[in-house]
Amino acid sequence: MKKLLSALSVLIFVTATVAYAIHQVTPAETYVPFPGPHAEAVFKYITAEDPYNRWDLWPGKGKLVKGRPPLDIITTYVNDNALYSIKAGKKTANGSIIVTENYAGGKKLSAVFVMYKIRGYNPPAGDWYWAQYDANGKTVTEGKVGDCIGCHAKMKENDYIFTDKFVR
Repeated sequence: MKKLLSALSVLIFVTATVAYAIHQVTPAETYVPFPGPHAEAVFKYITAEDPYNRWDLWPGKGKLVKGRPPLDIITTYVNDNALYSIKAGKKTANGSIIVTENYAGGKKLSAVFVMYKIRGYNPPAGDWYWAQYDANGKTVTEGKVGDCIGCHAKMKENDYIFTDKFVR
């Protein structure tokens, strides 16, 4: 009887360990994997699969705030990865996505800008993937965009981000 109980205990332990391990590597049914560095896939992700307008705003910033040129009036949203990094005061984690809406004259959406951190994508520019969409979601530019990188390089010590100083 002792051997049977011992064997049963081992079986339960092994089953629980395997179940836990599977749970750790298998995403939940509601988990939507991050897109690759492709404008259409990114736009679909941020508008349909995990809509950015349901994300948190950049901490301490509201909607329709004054941007820095070339942006006018902006609203900046951050996904959970970016929010965690901002609050921790660390460089943004891989999978961080920052979406900035630009409003011409403060009233009409004119563009949507995306910064998306992808491990190994572009190490010389902080591994950021850049995309710009017009108000209708059409891709204007995407990828390793020289104009974006050139401007944001001024903020390299803040992980290329202008919105707020957060990297300690």
